[in-house]
Amino acid sequence: MMKRKEFMLGATFGLVLAAGATAGGVIDWPTANAGPVAGKSGRLAPNAGPAGLFAPPQGAPLSFADIFQQVAPAVVQINVESRVSGPSTFRVPGIPFAIPVPEGEEGEEGDGRTARGAGSGFFISRDGYIVTNNHVVADAVDITVVLADERELKAEVVGRDPATDLAVIKVEGSDFPFVQFEEQAVPRVGDWVIAVGNPFGLGGTATAGIVSGLGRQNIDPDSSAGYVDFLQIDAAINTGNSGGPTFDIYGRVIGVNSAIYTQTGGSVGIGFAIPASIAKPITERLIQDGKIERGYVGLTLTTPRAAMWEAYGLPRNTEGALVTEVTPGGPSDRGGVQIGDVITAVNGEPVEDSTEATRVVATVRPGSNIRLDINRGGRSTTASVRAGTRPSEEELRQGLLGADSGDVPEDPSAGAEGAAIEGVSVTTLTPALRQRYRLPASASGVVITGVARGTPAAELGLGAGMLITHADRRTVSSASELRSIVQAVRSSGRSGVVLFVIQPGGTQRVPVLLEFEAAD
Repeated sequence: MMKRKEFMLGATFGLVLAAGATAGGVIDWPTANAGPVAGKSGRLAPNAGPAGLFAPPQGAPLSFADIFQQVAPAVVQINVESRVSGPSTFRVPGIPFAIPVPEGEEGEEGDGRTARGAGSGFFISRDGYIVTNNHVVADAVDITVVLADERELKAEVVGRDPATDLAVIKVEGSDFPFVQFEEQAVPRVGDWVIAVGNPFGLGGTATAGIVSGLGRQNIDPDSSAGYVDFLQIDAAINTGNSGGPTFDIYGRVIGVNSAIYTQTGGSVGIGFAIPASIAKPITERLIQDGKIERGYVGLTLTTPRAAMWEAYGLPRNTEGALVTEVTPGGPSDRGGVQIGDVITAVNGEPVEDSTEATRVVATVRPGSNIRLDINRGGRSTTASVRAGTRPSEEELRQGLLGADSGDVPEDPSAGAEGAAIEGVSVTTLTPALRQRYRLPASASGVVITGVARGTPAAELGLGAGMLITHADRRTVSSASELRSIVQAVRSSGRSGVVLFVIQPGGTQRVPVLLEFEAAD
């Protein structure tokens, strides 16, 4: 549970990060104000099926060629140059490791080097608006769009929304071929899909597969947002496909390719697309306002599984969102919300889980008052919170707790009080241990120094250097305090205790259920 999964958000995302990613060379086109592309202009109208129906026509899928020929002119390759600080590597949101910077030009006046990358996009209007992923064009200093007939046009960013990984860019011109988002039909698991894009710089590439899953959430462990229920597809998407369209069997856009799950860097048949139901309203707002503003209350929420609710002293079918972080000095902190609270409703509207709670809050206009209904230790209460404006995703990724750092002392356990509880050896947090394990400066609790083999704690993945800050929603400041809480929970007849844990070098708490060993 504590092990980080390797997601390549953006290794799909199109930043190829290699010279010559563009298929073909640079072509000098005398007319930058484009007209028809590949002999096509205006809205592309493939032979659509009945409204609201996804079943393929009789005989499908004998070939996807006709659909591809009809919609491919609206799909573009996006080449970007981004300013890179630092000598040889840089980091991209969503990728858990540093990426080597390819050969590029030095920036002016010591601004750093530039890195080249590529992604995909598609026209949604005849006057040049193009949808792509935010991570394709974020921090870009130069954007070139390559059309289906290989003409190249300069583009400017209209608006970006990192929270949904969507962006809109625009090229000058008119009468471009474009496609539209499907708003009525709802895809089903098993329906055919076609992904068109620019994998590895090979523009005009089509891959086919099916919808493999619906409503996939939290696919990026670095992301603090929860605004997208992704479509999972098995049509092969790779580096450079990000921002390209996912079509149904009739050539209607049902998603925007955004990420893949991979352990190798290549496609393993698990891709994720932002559904049209989310992409359409976001891109419309970006075209109109250039940005997306959301309400913000300064909470990090999660949805426990049934066994954790039960260990928390609540019914297994409890609906709501568990508060795992409260931003110090933020709206909820001022409103009295506490770590361990369960949010059951927002402005009187019941919320099923953390995703729903986050989305309801996001729809509130900044500056408005929000009423949160809370279950606190089995008692009902309310909190009145004045909504702020949600910070950028980059700011939120930095964590809600400030990290401390420093040299490792010679004796990191000096003066610490220790104890063994449920197979977990813990000791009081000292300044030396905080530095050794790079724990947040403002966090308090007890540090795990060891875990007995074969115990539930070992199977759970608890290990040395993790900080336990809360047990059964109560703060923990010493080993004896943790022992007292655990004994009380065990005596109550519950099967385990909910702990809030911060990993070494981490900045956010994670709730875990430590099940009790059977008594001798």
